[in-house]
Amino acid sequence: MPRDRRPAKSVRVLLAEDQGMMRGALALLLGMEPDIEVVSQVGRGDEIVAAALNSRPDVALLDIELPGCSGLDAAAELREEVPDCRVLILTTFGRPGYLRRAMEAGAAGFLVKDGPVEELAEAIRRVLTGETVIDPALAAAALSAGPSPLTGRERDVLNAAVDGATVSDIASALHLSESTVRNYLSSAIGKTGARNRMEAVRAARQQGWL
Repeated sequence: MPRDRRPAKSVRVLLAEDQGMMRGALALLLGMEPDIEVVSQVGRGDEIVAAALNSRPDVALLDIELPGCSGLDAAAELREEVPDCRVLILTTFGRPGYLRRAMEAGAAGFLVKDGPVEELAEAIRRVLTGETVIDPALAAAALSAGPSPLTGRERDVLNAAVDGATVSDIASALHLSESTVRNYLSSAIGKTGARNRMEAVRAARQQGWL
């Protein structure tokens, strides 16, 4: 919709989505809403905070799995750097662990991408008024799943093991001893019910714990 037909005060939205076609489609569809204006678009997680500081959006619409930095990590940074910006997570991966981590990071909403754009637009309006908007089915799943059993360091070690890194590689990257890394890996494997570290990584990802 042409800018001169917009209300005097539109909701300013930052959009973070790594798939260019999806990002363009979302920007186009949201831009057709009379009271929503997409003021910034980024394709990487590590571009989110700088873009928000520059464009000062009212709402940041973030995917989770982004290059450079996850949307969950970016949400936590936005809470510190741009506290007036409300965060709404929009993801393909409706995992209970992701929802819990998003709420811990200060997100005001969590939706999956299979809903109509009208619902997304309404969610943007609602979080701006101070509401928390969560996909109902995912909220129920999160309650039944319980919190992540992994400690912060266990998550760090599993994340470092994602690409098949050796114990020595992980120890060097995290500035830990190799024996400490082995202990964290053993504990994480036990907590996820896996047989080895790669199964533990897969299991933790499926639950949204990583």
